[in-house]
Amino acid sequence: MDYRQFIDLVSKRADVSRPRRIDGMPLNPTETAEILTRATLEVLAQRISGGEARDLAAQLPPELADALQPEHEKAEPFDLEVFIQRVADHALVDFEAARAGVRAVFQTLRDAVPGDEFADVLSELPREYTMLLDESE
Repeated sequence: MDYRQFIDLVSKRADVSRPRRIDGMPLNPTETAEILTRATLEVLAQRISGGEARDLAAQLPPELADALQPEHEKAEPFDLEVFIQRVADHALVDFEAARAGVRAVFQTLRDAVPGDEFADVLSELPREYTMLLDESE
């Protein structure tokens, strides 16, 4: 899956037809999907091990891989609510927009990377993250 396809899927799945930036910056749906995708991947790189983040990055288009560069090798444990709030803070969107974005990015990752690699990512996350994948499908 190339970059444009990835972002288009996130845009559709997250329903970013109405930009929701809380700082008032006007964005089109593609820009909103890009911001949500990058924020989700950056927070995911904090939540999973450094090795797993690099493995996942290797499966993604180069335009997305740099967002998965871990700051630390050890995963930082935090629950799904904290994950979503961190995405909201990075993307400057409200909690519900961030939740829709995280769900859309996770669903798109599931489609974009080989099954074993995505399963490895999920194995480092609590069940609540996996349950988010099944919402609104």
